[in-house]
Amino acid sequence: MSFLPSSSPLFEAEPTIASPRVLTVSEFNRRARELVERHLPLMWVAGEVSNFKRYDSGHCYFTLKDDTAQIDCVMFRQKAVLLGWQPENGAQVEVRACPTLYEARGKFQLNVEAMRRAGLGALFEAYERLKAKLEREGLFDPARKQALPRFPRSIGVVTSPQAAALRDVLTTLKRRMPGTPVIIYPTPVQGEGAGVRIAQAVATANARAEVDVLLVCRGGGSIEDLWAYNDESLARAIAACAIPVISGVGHETDFTIADFVADLRAPTPTAAAQAAAPDRLELCDQLRQRRIRLSRIVTRGLENRMQRIDYLSKCLVHPGTRIAHQLQHLAHLANRLCGGWRRFSEAQEWGLRGVARELQASRPDLEKCERHRADLARRLRDAARARLDSTAARLTSLESHLKHLNPDLVLERGYSIAMTPSGVIVHDAARLAAGEEINLTFARGSADAEVKRTRS
Repeated sequence: MSFLPSSSPLFEAEPTIASPRVLTVSEFNRRARELVERHLPLMWVAGEVSNFKRYDSGHCYFTLKDDTAQIDCVMFRQKAVLLGWQPENGAQVEVRACPTLYEARGKFQLNVEAMRRAGLGALFEAYERLKAKLEREGLFDPARKQALPRFPRSIGVVTSPQAAALRDVLTTLKRRMPGTPVIIYPTPVQGEGAGVRIAQAVATANARAEVDVLLVCRGGGSIEDLWAYNDESLARAIAACAIPVISGVGHETDFTIADFVADLRAPTPTAAAQAAAPDRLELCDQLRQRRIRLSRIVTRGLENRMQRIDYLSKCLVHPGTRIAHQLQHLAHLANRLCGGWRRFSEAQEWGLRGVARELQASRPDLEKCERHRADLARRLRDAARARLDSTAARLTSLESHLKHLNPDLVLERGYSIAMTPSGVIVHDAARLAAGEEINLTFARGSADAEVKRTRS
């Protein structure tokens, strides 16, 4: 298998003119590493572990081999701490690794991101399929999860009586709330058919309904040891349980299907017990703090009320003294009322006098007004008479002027008006021709005439 394709810059055609560039070993190894990491993605590789060694730094170095080949592997500390188990020489494993090249030695190796025992790939696939199926059905929905009771009257534990997790749970419950009854529902926690047996124990606890919260727990182990808690029947039993269920299976890094279905997932059985029962010492401390706070509130209330009583006692006056003070106050108010009324009356009186003076000053003189009216009437008659006389004289003058301009009067004096047959007055004899007919108008009547001759 070639790691360097023909298109790689390392194998470009040599220039025909310029001399080829000479690479250092470091630059060559760097280009080779970049080429390997670019063309080989992160992948799963199976093989047998050999020469495994964990250094004080936490980094792990080993060889992964099969019947015909081997390859060096390195697993750095930040990945190794998440492993959860100790690999041994001869173990068949599957590693998820990124191929690379160690430049300092020019050695091809695998940088391991994760490791699992060989054969667990099918289990992981089954785990993921069941998880996706139940998630689609809504069994992981936070809306269906029940709230835990604050003070459970009894606690149920579904686990093996021989399990170390049971001792941890009982010890924790005794320390936190020793008076709470604990009911154990025994069941195997690993092995063939363990998942069904655990589901039956959960169903039994649900049917009896004798506890307020149910713990499904066991200690840590490999994925095969915890596989019973990935059983579908157990997941459905937990989902159908009317009692709030706390799952405390394995360690913090272990996740099972039961953890996702349960109403609460605890990282360990001890943490599950802590979540199920309140801490007696903490409750006592809270009670003590509240008692102290209540005592302070009561004391402060009493002190405030005593001070108020002292203040009210100072304000308390004998009824006779209070009546005397009120009589004095009434007398003072009466004096103020009388004085105010007197000043108001005087002000009103002075105001009325001023108004009377103004009315007296503004009263009209009827005799004077009558004389003025008679004078105006006389003047109006005189003016009207004078205007009529003036108008009559003007009419007479205009009439005399009109008489002077009247053509009839001129005709009365012997004159006549000569007009053409068309009615045009003849002013100039030159406009007439001999033999032309004209009309003559006299003071009384008219006559038609013929022009014999004209003279200028």
